[in-house]
Amino acid sequence: MSTGQQAAPAAEKPAYKGWAGIRRAFGTPSAATMAFLGFGCGLPFLPIASMTLSTWLRDIGLDLGSIGLISLASFFYLLKFLWAPLIDRYAFPLTGFLGRRRSWLLVGQAGVGIGLVALAMTRPELGVGPLVGWVLFTSFWGATQDSVVDAYRIEIAPAYAQAALAATYTLGYRIGLIIGGAGALYMADLVSWRSAYLMMGALMLLPLLATLVCREPDAPQSTVQRRIDFLGAFWQPFSSFFQNNGLALGLVLLVFVGLYKFPDQVIGVMSGPFFLDSGYSKSDIATVSKVYGIWAGIAGAFAGGACVAAFGIRAMLLVAALVVALSNLAFLLMAQNPAQLWAFYAAISFDNVSQGFAGTVLVAFIASLTDRNFTATQFALMVSLANLPGKFAGGISGYVVEATSYSTFFVLSAMTVVPTLLLLGWMWKRIREPDADPPPV
Repeated sequence: MSTGQQAAPAAEKPAYKGWAGIRRAFGTPSAATMAFLGFGCGLPFLPIASMTLSTWLRDIGLDLGSIGLISLASFFYLLKFLWAPLIDRYAFPLTGFLGRRRSWLLVGQAGVGIGLVALAMTRPELGVGPLVGWVLFTSFWGATQDSVVDAYRIEIAPAYAQAALAATYTLGYRIGLIIGGAGALYMADLVSWRSAYLMMGALMLLPLLATLVCREPDAPQSTVQRRIDFLGAFWQPFSSFFQNNGLALGLVLLVFVGLYKFPDQVIGVMSGPFFLDSGYSKSDIATVSKVYGIWAGIAGAFAGGACVAAFGIRAMLLVAALVVALSNLAFLLMAQNPAQLWAFYAAISFDNVSQGFAGTVLVAFIASLTDRNFTATQFALMVSLANLPGKFAGGISGYVVEATSYSTFFVLSAMTVVPTLLLLGWMWKRIREPDADPPPV
C-alpha cells in the first residue's frame, strides 16, 4: 500500500472511524499468530542489543564507553534491508516447502536460539571477542526474523487492520522483552548469567512451533512486472518506492522515519547503567523496568492501535512524536531522586506508555507506505532507518554521559525531536490515510 494510491470515498470514512473502526481493525484474524511471532522477535532484543547485555557487561565491571561500543555489534538490525530483497524474492532452500515467508522465518528463529545458547557459554570477563562474535551471529538471524515477521504481518491482513495487528504483535513482543529483560535479570541474580541465556535460547522453541502451524500469506496480486533475475530483486523495491511517492516526498519520508524514534533510541544503551548507577538493584530494575514497564508499554501499544483506528494516522504521528520526546525528561526524576522507587515507577510509566504508543503509530505509518510486492525490503529499509541514527548515537552516548551528566544527556535527547516536527509540518498535507478496504464478508 503506498501513499500514491487513491483514498477511499469520503462518504465511506465515517463508518470506519471511532468505535466501529476499532472493532473492525481488532476483529481481524491472525492475532494469536502475531502474538507468538512477536514474542520471538522481542525475546532476543535486550539480551543482544540493549539493556540486558549492557547490564551484564556493567555487572562484570566493564566501563561505560566500552559498553556503548560493544552495543554496536548488534548492527545487523540496522542493515537488514540489504538482504531483505532475497527474502522477498526467494524461499530459503532447505525449508522452501514451508513457503517463501515461513521458510526464512523458521531458519531465523533457529539461528536466534542457537546464538543465545552460544552466548551463554562465553566468558566476557576473560575477553569480549567471543561475545561480540556471537552477538553478530544472533543479531543477523534476529534481524532476518524481524524482516520476515514484518512482511508476514502486512501480507496477512488488509491495510485498515495494520495498527491493530501491530498492537497484538507488540503484546507478544513485549512479553518477550519481559523474559529477555526481567526474566534474565532475575535468573542472573538468583542463579547466573549463563542460566539466563540458556533459558532464553530454549524459549525460542515457542515461536518456532507457531511458524510450523501458521499459514503462509497469499501471494500478492502484483501490478508490477518483476524481473526474475537476481539484480532485479534488489533494485525494483527501491524504484517502486520512489515511483509511488515521487523523489522529493520519498526522500523526506525516509529522513522523517529515520529521525522519528531518535529521542527514544539514543538513550536505550545507557538505561541499564543509569539504573545501576542510580542505586537500584538488579531485582529492582527487573521488577520496575522489565515487568511493570513492559505491561505499561503494552497498554500504550493498544492505545496507539485504537487511536489510529479511531482518529487516523496523521494526527497520531504528531502526538506520538511529542510524548516520546517528553518521556525522556521523565528520567530527570530519577536523576534528582536516586534510589527512590516512586521516581523509578513514574519515569518508567511515562517512558513505556509513550514508547508503546509511538511504536504502533510508526508501524502503521510505515505499513501504509509499503508496496506489498516488496514488503520485506521496503519495510526493512524504513525500520532500519528508524533505528540507525539513534543506534549510532547510542554507541557514543557513554562518552557524552561521562563528559557531562545523565541529566544533561536526557535534556539533549529530548531536544532532538525538533527536526522531526519540522519535517512533519512540511509533510502534513501530503500524508494520506491508509485506504479503507471493503468490509470483510
